Amino acid sequence: MASTLNKEQKLAVETTDGKVLVLAGAGSGKTSVLIQRIAYLIEQKGVLPSKILGLTFTNKAALEMRHRLAKIATPSIAKQVQLSTFHSFCYQLLRKEIHRLGYTKNFTLVDETEAKRIVEHIVREQLEFEGRLPSISSTFEALKTTRISPMNFAKTGEKWHDKLLKDLPDLFKRSMRAYNTVDFDGLIELSLSLFKENPLLLEEYQERFSYIMIDEYQDTSPLQDELAKLLASKKHNLCVVGDDDQSIYAFRGAKVDQILQFSYDTIIKLEQNYRSTPRILSAANSVIQHNKTRHTKALWSEKNLGEELHVFVSDDENSEADGVVFRILELKEQKKLQWKDFAILYRSNVLSRPIELALMRARYKDENGDTRSSIPYHIVQGTEFYERREVKDLLAYMRVLSNPKDETALLRIINTPRRGISHDSLEKITRFQRENHLPLMHVLQKIKEDTTLIPSLTSKAVEGVASFVDLFEKASLRLEAKQSPFRVMSDLVEQIEYKKMILNEVKTEKAENFKIENVQETLKMIERYEEDCQQSTDGLAPTLSDFLAHSHLDQDALLRQDNSSKEDLVQLLTFHSAKGLEFKACFLIGLEDHILPHEKSLKEGGLEEERRLFYVAITRAMQYLTLSMATSRK
Repeated sequence: MASTLNKEQKLAVETTDGKVLVLAGAGSGKTSVLIQRIAYLIEQKGVLPSKILGLTFTNKAALEMRHRLAKIATPSIAKQVQLSTFHSFCYQLLRKEIHRLGYTKNFTLVDETEAKRIVEHIVREQLEFEGRLPSISSTFEALKTTRISPMNFAKTGEKWHDKLLKDLPDLFKRSMRAYNTVDFDGLIELSLSLFKENPLLLEEYQERFSYIMIDEYQDTSPLQDELAKLLASKKHNLCVVGDDDQSIYAFRGAKVDQILQFSYDTIIKLEQNYRSTPRILSAANSVIQHNKTRHTKALWSEKNLGEELHVFVSDDENSEADGVVFRILELKEQKKLQWKDFAILYRSNVLSRPIELALMRARYKDENGDTRSSIPYHIVQGTEFYERREVKDLLAYMRVLSNPKDETALLRIINTPRRGISHDSLEKITRFQRENHLPLMHVLQKIKEDTTLIPSLTSKAVEGVASFVDLFEKASLRLEAKQSPFRVMSDLVEQIEYKKMILNEVKTEKAENFKIENVQETLKMIERYEEDCQQSTDGLAPTLSDFLAHSHLDQDALLRQDNSSKEDLVQLLTFHSAKGLEFKACFLIGLEDHILPHEKSLKEGGLEEERRLFYVAITRAMQYLTLSMATSRK
């Protein structure tokens, strides 16, 4: 047992049996407790490592836990413990067992954009509407809410609309099965269905894991919660670790009620903070104590009191940005900080632009007394790389090669780059498909074999279809022969002259280089994945379907390694993106009504979640905290 653990941490580590709720406040050493608890189970209680399941919310967290466990135990022991995200756990389960639900094992994962397209297709078919549909965002959100937290759709008063909404979940499930595709929520849904419909399989998994731990429990959706409790329902050794005060993902389906209402045998509160000064913690405590629905707790620290918080009000967003830059330069010089010690946090991305401009036009003297211009900075982005058109195109090619039933991907690439298959020709092909109840790829293959199958198709369209099918079949044969997915996809990009398409479409050299770099980065991701497979000891050959799953389940790992946190750069990020991070000096900007609390959140009754978000932002600061607002903002 590590001697560095405090009394409450030690109790959390050694309380191993039954249902345990560990309330881990911000900066309270939660990860250390989880690692020590796993080591304690193995070394002191004699539990086999393979009998322990740890579920996290990011692959980064799972990898960090495994790395730290390897240090205090051994690498071989760390490897035997099952540490993964909910989605990765379910993906591995379904890869082995999804055939029991009418899917084939080469199913592909789709993102929210593709799932929306499938919903749009269903709505179009149900309404028998061929024209342009209005936005289906509200319909999709209603479906999402019902899947995450089963309930009846709210009635709209329109009979046709209410019937459509009522039928949509079942229609969506059937469409996904027909396309052999699964979305993120579907991974959890299908895993639950699998266990409920196959009691012996459930029993096998219940026997497999004697101890289950969930990290960031406040972020679980009702379905994830149900899955965890189902797996633990035989041994009853379930430890959930989280902080209701840091529940900030209601928009993703997380329900704070789950950690508030968790039926525990033992509750342990970790309130000692190792990150921030008492003054910063006092501010955080004073904000969150106004929430009525929470477990009572208060962060405290043995550190020195620390500096007072710096608060300033500006006339407008430009004055605010200038004030932030002035304070950064002041702190850097007085406290001998580096640029990477600073973070500027905001409620919405739209607030970052004035800050960027102020950082770019800053003038200051460096340590040698030389005048410098522009403060180096990095904007922490989400996963927008995967939203870029050229990336989506290449991923769609991979999806079709992996799963020819994936018709949303097939429709995206059939005429990309252009092959002479006009929108009118595509309408004729899909109409023939619907009338004959055939898979789209099957129809395309039949057109290649019989050029008169659809008489009204132009010869140009028929040639385009034939060349596409030819391309697809040759690439498929190479993959079946276990050739390198990286090599196959690299050759395919050359064969379809994708880079030539980019040259013809963009107007500037900068845009051209940007798009070509995205194509190259996508191919490099496959190459990195292959290298990881070769270094792995499980002996599995790299496949496109597994690469696609990795690209969805662990986007950050496959992307270019983001070393921005190691480089000497000021970090700009949203409150949500900052969760789990820490910086010596934090600037929280835009602290005005309608921005924080966010206007939309107030309308939806989310004031307590907005307080939690502010609390999370405050507790990122280690030593210096600046709060700023503007009396007017464009």
